[in-house]
Amino acid sequence: MPKHKTIVVTGAASGIGAATAQLLAEQGAEIIAVDLKPPPGPVGRFIQADLSDPASIRRLVAELPAGVHGLANIAGVPPTFPAPQVLKVNLLGLQLLTLELLPKLADGAAIVNLASLAGMGWPQAVAAIRASEGLGFDEVDAFCMAHGIEGARSYFFAKEALIAWTLQNRWTWRSRGIRMNAVSPGPVDTPILGDFIETLGARAEEDMRVMDRPGRPSDIAPVVAFLLSDAAGWIRGANIPVDGGMHAKLLCDMHGL
Repeated sequence: MPKHKTIVVTGAASGIGAATAQLLAEQGAEIIAVDLKPPPGPVGRFIQADLSDPASIRRLVAELPAGVHGLANIAGVPPTFPAPQVLKVNLLGLQLLTLELLPKLADGAAIVNLASLAGMGWPQAVAAIRASEGLGFDEVDAFCMAHGIEGARSYFFAKEALIAWTLQNRWTWRSRGIRMNAVSPGPVDTPILGDFIETLGARAEEDMRVMDRPGRPSDIAPVVAFLLSDAAGWIRGANIPVDGGMHAKLLCDMHGL
């Protein structure tokens, strides 16, 4: 339980971010909610920030207190947004916030990145992922053009790179006991589910037919909360699918099971 811990939750105004902030608050955490607009209910302190803007991210970090126990990187935009914007918010902004906040994190803190089932193909994207390492915000447009990242591919690539980044940093801050993990939801009934179905078309419709139902924010929030808790202290670099079994189905199809 994260009782008496200070936890930063990005994307706290809606969907999975709002559900996570609310659940953590109910469990006794002190929440600092981050988004472009305030969360729907009182869950602690709210700080407005634009995660596509490095200056806004640095202002946010300057406002945050020292001794933060957890960071839930949940903010994200759907693939209906321009590809450079998707990469800036879903990948570069998340990474910059995490790295800038590290000096203010308490020893033993936990970082949880909201990835996606869309990122499970990361092993096939390693070349582009490596090319994106150290990518600057002002270089994103050229990077997208060079690597054919447009439309739905922007969302898939951002999540692939995020999963890889989580794996790579499993022990980066081990000397301080800071751990990083990821959660990969399948289709979740949030305000942006329609955007995914619109962008992914037949693929999304096929996935939805296989599942018993879309996920709910309340299915995802408890897993994020667990990874932020002391009970998950020996879990590092994990990417946990929370998708009603879709990840298992895709693996079975892939390997002929």
